[in-house]
Amino acid sequence: MTEDLHKQLEEMVARMPAFSASVQRVLKLTSDISCSAKELVQVIEHDPVMTLKILKLLNSAYFSLPRKITSIHQSVVYLGFNTIKNMALSIATLGILPQKNKAGFDTQGYLKHSLSTAAIARLLHQKFNHKDFDASDCFVAGLLHDIGKVVYAQFNPHGFARIIERSRSDGIAVFRAERHLIGADHSLIGAMLGEKWNFPQSLVGCIGEHHEIEKPGNEIRDSVIAANQISKALGCGEPVTGKDADLPASVADRFGMDLRDLIKYLGDISVHLDHATAQAGI
Repeated sequence: MTEDLHKQLEEMVARMPAFSASVQRVLKLTSDISCSAKELVQVIEHDPVMTLKILKLLNSAYFSLPRKITSIHQSVVYLGFNTIKNMALSIATLGILPQKNKAGFDTQGYLKHSLSTAAIARLLHQKFNHKDFDASDCFVAGLLHDIGKVVYAQFNPHGFARIIERSRSDGIAVFRAERHLIGADHSLIGAMLGEKWNFPQSLVGCIGEHHEIEKPGNEIRDSVIAANQISKALGCGEPVTGKDADLPASVADRFGMDLRDLIKYLGDISVHLDHATAQAGI
């Protein structure tokens, strides 16, 4: 990567608004497996916008709870700490996305893919019982893996529109079109953004390496790569063909099966995809 390109990317990252203090606190709590429900409730309840959106989703037809939820504490009792924690992070991510953009960036499609990737990455952790990291690490990494696309779309809209057109016309993945046209892909700028926002280094590394398929990775990154492919294969993301349509060899080795067999192994995950769609509509 040239010095000029690196400077351009740094300038775009610098223009991205920071997460609010409450969201940064949620992220910090999420990275701490000893975080208590009481701590999370206190942080969320001090953010009225986040509180209202969580309560709105919980009282929607999707959850169909037997009684109306009127507080964050009550929501934790009904649905559990992890569900509310992940919901808070999802809403935080929604808050930084541009509603309108000149790139023609499909915000709803992006959200659905990010949320479904997060849910599937967490499911892979549960199914394969990885003990070296927490399931919430997978969820957060899956949720934020494509955050670099948001930076491109917002601050280089015409360039991003050309990337999308090249991806569609050539039938290649977006990250390959980015590399052809710009010289770097969204995983790099996502990692730069993660550094700016003081994400844990494990999360920054996962965001920055989720398209480095030739490079050996850890369980979190490989879970996100697999979840990313599964999400796309099930219609929650851009269709991928050719060599990018299956799992990289190192990831297939991690799970002991190729993409088709891994999807069969997971079984019916429609409830997870439905949940992603519901959250994307907040």
